[in-house]
Amino acid sequence: MAFSIRLTDEERKLADSYAKLHSISIGEAFKKALFEKIEDEYDIAIANEAYDEYLKEGKKSTPIEKLWKDLDL
Repeated sequence: MAFSIRLTDEERKLADSYAKLHSISIGEAFKKALFEKIEDEYDIAIANEAYDEYLKEGKKSTPIEKLWKDLDL
């Protein structure tokens, strides 16, 4: 699938600079940025779900000092 986007001159210069810095095409730069953003947001959503489940189950964390004491560290 191909698509086009409109960029200001400043945005184009920045995108070109980024692509050159990483020795990739501008298309690859946008593709890389898009999928990194998608992955980051997916990871955050999964983490939030896990944390909500953790709280709903009434679990509580233990201070690291207690673990050290239990392990004689």
